[in-house]
Amino acid sequence: MANTVTSTQIEAVLHGSSFQDKKMGEKTTVVCCTLPNGFEIAESSACVDPANYDHAIGVKICLDRIKNRVWQLEGYLLQSKLSAGSKWQTLQD
Repeated sequence: MANTVTSTQIEAVLHGSSFQDKKMGEKTTVVCCTLPNGFEIAESSACVDPANYDHAIGVKICLDRIKNRVWQLEGYLLQSKLSAGSKWQTLQD
């Protein structure tokens, strides 16, 4: 088993995910990502002045945060597998 998470793995997870975005109020963007296993990640971004609100920028900020969260989750999963060894198989059964 490789001891690293790769950008290819992260992109595969994100490619298999579904996304919903919504403007909330006057200046907030919320994005919900449903990962291939059904786990959901929600992120938000906002500006101070509603006149500066740009939905596309808000979505990009949220997507960047979601991608970072996927890196963390995949790293945690890999660390669990590596540290548990055969114990991981028992947890999976």
